[in-house]
Amino acid sequence: MKIVFIEPKAPDVHVYTRMPLPRLGTLLLGTTLRDKGYKIKVQIEALGDFDISAVAEADVIAISIITDTAPAGYEMARQLRPLKKPIVFGGPHATYMPEETLQHGDFVLRGEADETMLSFIRALEINKGFEEIPGLSFWKNGAMMHNERPAYCQNLDILPTPDFNLIANQQKRMSVTPIMTSRGCPYDCEFCSVSNMFGRQYRFRSPERVLAELENHKRIIKENKVKDQNDWVFFYDDNFSINKKRTKELLRAMLEAKLTPKYWTAQASIDVARDEELLYLMKKSGCYLLYIGIESINPKTLKEYNKKQTTEGIEKAIKIIHRHGIRIHGMFVFGADNDDKKVIDDTVRFAKKNNLHSVQFLILTPLPGTRTFSELNKQGRIFNKQWNLYDAHHCVFTPKNFSAWGLQSGTMKAMLKFYSWPHIFRRALQLLLRFKNFKEAILEASLNIYGRRSTKEWIGKKKEWLKSLRIKLGH
Repeated sequence: MKIVFIEPKAPDVHVYTRMPLPRLGTLLLGTTLRDKGYKIKVQIEALGDFDISAVAEADVIAISIITDTAPAGYEMARQLRPLKKPIVFGGPHATYMPEETLQHGDFVLRGEADETMLSFIRALEINKGFEEIPGLSFWKNGAMMHNERPAYCQNLDILPTPDFNLIANQQKRMSVTPIMTSRGCPYDCEFCSVSNMFGRQYRFRSPERVLAELENHKRIIKENKVKDQNDWVFFYDDNFSINKKRTKELLRAMLEAKLTPKYWTAQASIDVARDEELLYLMKKSGCYLLYIGIESINPKTLKEYNKKQTTEGIEKAIKIIHRHGIRIHGMFVFGADNDDKKVIDDTVRFAKKNNLHSVQFLILTPLPGTRTFSELNKQGRIFNKQWNLYDAHHCVFTPKNFSAWGLQSGTMKAMLKFYSWPHIFRRALQLLLRFKNFKEAILEASLNIYGRRSTKEWIGKKKEWLKSLRIKLGH
């Protein structure tokens, strides 16, 4: 049986457009099935054009969607319908909205499908046994059936090393290698869908399995004669530093095995600063930058988001992380019920004052599967359910203390204020004087220039949508 996995690309330009990465789910499932003898092809649209002709040879079509790529996934399914091949959806949006998704396909695999995909394909081969597949939603006699959701995969070591050679449509080279070392997040932020999709229990791969993937990365780097400055790894964990003891064990193992990339980045919580031994090991093993969800500097908003941190604690933590020579990409979310225009302005000043190397100022987005979606939907405050706009860059609900247009325009202006030319040059000069490293200063400046250009590009492409938003809201 031939199976094609498809991952639609994000509908708009964003800060990560320059460094496209697959989300790994399709590659992990594809590699697992390949190892069982199935013929697998993967199409990652962010890495190359969607090739509909290549899909014609498939026996099964699997489409992975998050909320903002759901419309593109549905459109692909519509185009592929004439092929009369079974279409199965998976991913976070399909998990949270199975009834909607089934309107566009034949099956939905909800939740983590690592331990259910093979059983599903075998049931599909004999066309029976669907009632026994955990997490499967399907049509039966014209009605939708929803099996009980599967348990989370407890032993992540059973997952294979994803084979990137399965990507059949790759036209853009991945400049960063994604490696997943854990799943789950014990935090329970109101607006985050991670804890629902992957659970609050922290599960991780053994150091040996992670080292095997790093060794594979090093082999590919060597075979392709990639220069050291392009030796990048992104640890795809929802939070790389939650279990600090385990993270330190992994970093020590990387150092001992001499499998540290030239640069690596990861998502981490601000409390990583509480363990200076961990920060030391991070820097020594090649950590270049941490993506940190600071979320807000407004004490009331931090409480509203269920973030157990204070503004003073955040500021202190930033200083500690910087002292270890690790850069910070600060991620903030605007639009909570306790936010107003002053909070946005104060956040820009905070980011500049504390020398954050880059930022994302995002708009609170009521993603399906979150308490934020449930509450705002119940209150009738969501005025737009075009899923392609649910990327944290579009305002789709009515804020409490300012208008939707005020939140939208305020967020755009905040990005341009942070990535202003004076600030870009000032930061580059500071780095040059502090570290006496011209290459590092240029790299810093280029990343910030990219931040400015991508923001300007986004605004340019969204002129009509922004105009319609203003007219609709009477501004």
